Amino acid sequence: MKKFRLALVASLPLLLFLSTANCTPPAKSDQPNECNDTWTATSTKNAPAGRFYHTAVWTSTEMIVWGGGGSGYTNTGGRYSAITDSWTATSTANAPSPRSNHTAVWTGTEMIVWGGVGDDGVVNTGARYNPSTDSWIPISTSNAPSPRANHTAVWTGSEMIVWGGEIVHSNTGGRYDPATDTWTPTSTTNAPAGRFFHTAVWTGTEMIVWGGFNHFDGDVNTGGNYNPGADSWTPTSTTNAPTARDAHAAVWAGGEMIVWGGVGRSGSLNTGGRYNLSTDSWTAISTAHAPPPRYRPTAVWTGTEMIVWGGYDSFSYFNTGGNYNPSIDSWTPTTTNNAPTARDTQTAVWTGSEMVIWGGIDSRGVSNTGGRYCAQGVSPLTLDARVRRQGQKRFVALIWSPADGGSVNVLRNNTVIETTDDDGLGQAKLWNHTGTFYYQVCETDSGDCSNQVRVVVQGTGD
Repeated sequence: MKKFRLALVASLPLLLFLSTANCTPPAKSDQPNECNDTWTATSTKNAPAGRFYHTAVWTSTEMIVWGGGGSGYTNTGGRYSAITDSWTATSTANAPSPRSNHTAVWTGTEMIVWGGVGDDGVVNTGARYNPSTDSWIPISTSNAPSPRANHTAVWTGSEMIVWGGEIVHSNTGGRYDPATDTWTPTSTTNAPAGRFFHTAVWTGTEMIVWGGFNHFDGDVNTGGNYNPGADSWTPTSTTNAPTARDAHAAVWAGGEMIVWGGVGRSGSLNTGGRYNLSTDSWTAISTAHAPPPRYRPTAVWTGTEMIVWGGYDSFSYFNTGGNYNPSIDSWTPTTTNNAPTARDTQTAVWTGSEMVIWGGIDSRGVSNTGGRYCAQGVSPLTLDARVRRQGQKRFVALIWSPADGGSVNVLRNNTVIETTDDDGLGQAKLWNHTGTFYYQVCETDSGDCSNQVRVVVQGTGD
């Protein structure tokens, strides 16, 4: 399949780009959301003009979309409230120059936009947007990474890390600290080869980059784990890794990175894999009932499932998708009833109860429409997990409800560690385990799963 380098907005049909989005979970209302596998259209009143290769972040109350291409590059955007189904324009005063193929992250108080391509080519400029004041502050370019587009960016809790991208497929990057408005280059020692159209996820301690395309090797199935504290890289294993690809989707699922879809040397793909960071190992994911092959899908993590939607296969746009449950390695199709028009280069965010899709390209051109997809309102089970000590021994105490008297699988980092009675109480031995773990329980009969609970274990246990 022919690969396309960075192109002007006018050549919109086949640029390969995966939009990134932050997924932070607030509830939409005080009442449990009882919907299941349903779509609701987003309002177009006061919505931004149609666009593609834009970005979107979720703030805990609003989705902010910004930038992109359409009739030209733009530096406009909008804030969408899922509660009121309404749009508010973002200010253009002091906003970054018009661009697309950039990145955006949400810090908890601000959206940081950086890089991309505009009328003057690729850029290494950016700005911080504060929705509470509807204002922009430019960010420093001193020591910033070189100009690029189709790179990735993650938020660590204190820094934005950008890496890779084109025009020159680079294995360089930088860590931006908004508190000091300063950049620190990322090491290139043991870094993955330069690439673009790759993905990046943040695990809580490391950034994992994987896949992508470069002009020397074509599509790759290599990657790296970057530790910002040590400024060091560790390669990801290629044993049992998914086939080489770019323009795929990836999410962090609490203990594992899940990748799916994309395009490789044989064309569009509907395969994928789960990468376990602690064991540096890959497990293939099922293709039974998976969505048809495609590239440029969007993906969000709900806490229990990955939802992929939309995309393109070089012939057709899609308005189909699937819910992937890693605890039982199974897919459930998303309904097409009232779904947005088939498209790609859309963005997606997870609100805590819904996936919001917006923008992109459909058969009529750029779109300013979207939809809210409700997979499930609340987790069927509610779990609490805490470290406890009994004498010199430590364990994780698990409490869940409701309990139906059958049996449940107890999962740590998406791997079943034991099966026990569904009585609402359980213990997971720690032995000498230390680190960050994600616990979950799933009923063995129905497959219903609880929320995931993050547990940090320090010190030494017997």
